[in-house]
Amino acid sequence: MIDIKTFMLVLAVGNIAFAMLMAGYARSGAVHPAMRTWKWAKLVQGVANLLAYLQSDAAPLWMGVGGASVLVLGIAMEAAAYCTFFGFQRWRRILFPLTALALLLYHLAPLAGAGARELGVMLSLMVALFSGAMAAALLRPGREASALQRIIGINNLVFSAAMALRACFSHASLGVVGGAPGVVQGVAYIAGYLLMIVNGFGFLLLCKEKDDRAMALLATIDSLTGLVNRRAFFERTESARMLAARLGSPVALMMLDLDHFKSLNDRFGHAAGDQALCVFSATAQASLREHDIMGRLGGEEFALVMPGTCLTGALQAAERLRLAVQGAHLAGLEDAYAMTVSIGVVAIEPGEHINAALARADHALYAAKSAGRNRVEAGQPMPQCA
Repeated sequence: MIDIKTFMLVLAVGNIAFAMLMAGYARSGAVHPAMRTWKWAKLVQGVANLLAYLQSDAAPLWMGVGGASVLVLGIAMEAAAYCTFFGFQRWRRILFPLTALALLLYHLAPLAGAGARELGVMLSLMVALFSGAMAAALLRPGREASALQRIIGINNLVFSAAMALRACFSHASLGVVGGAPGVVQGVAYIAGYLLMIVNGFGFLLLCKEKDDRAMALLATIDSLTGLVNRRAFFERTESARMLAARLGSPVALMMLDLDHFKSLNDRFGHAAGDQALCVFSATAQASLREHDIMGRLGGEEFALVMPGTCLTGALQAAERLRLAVQGAHLAGLEDAYAMTVSIGVVAIEPGEHINAALARADHALYAAKSAGRNRVEAGQPMPQCA
């Protein structure tokens, strides 16, 4: 089985290589801030592993303590990278004092008469503690986690358990016999090697996974209002329409348009217009169900699809929405601008294309505008073929 010095060399080369790989990846463009912390964490761990490899058996105790302290610091930085990646708020208040306390106790232990075996037990326990904390961050109960995130979390959990067992067996003088690694020592080596490989590539993939989700979000969400954009609205509406057709359930469609929006822009500027769009979208979303689909089609024009809702129910929902918008106000313009909305409502007929339904809803919206605005109008039924 592999000896500890060779194992330390393998870890040193691997961690430093991962640090260089991440440094090269970071130069390709904007990366998550956690990537920079992770890069330095891998470099520090690699240096610690290299120091352990270069240390001779006759080296003084303080050299081993120093190298182990560098390793603990690198693992704490790795934990910090996870905290940054997941957006934890008060992690510094916990991680920094915990790391300082662990290192303080480790440095005071030789003064209290601890030897190399006792320091090895302490080091294993510290590594187990930080690895367990990283596993907890990745496998948080009640939080949705990707398959990749669970794989990395389980890997950290296994390594934490292996290091804890190593500490227990070493303390009982069962871990190393005659200089040859025992079973627990071998398991710890294997778990440590897997941790380096899985965590190294895994963190890169986690960052890419997060970037891909952000890009997908940018491709589907209107950046100003937070509603789905025109393309995403049509895609989701078509899916909802096809599902309703299979289930034989109704689907309602609304076209909504802010009244006198051009005048607001002309009088108070585009910033006021943007504010009105944001207030309107927030007001509308507050009154919608989770499965309703609302999108911004362009300018001050919006559309809303309500699966499982008949025309009567949609007219009632539109009236509630109209009143909610009428009660909303723009900060600083309360006396100068009263926000209202005109709404055209139709029921999507079985087999009707979404563009045809939108055209009928748009005609109803035009009727609401022509009748004085701040109104809800029902559209005409789909023309029947002779």
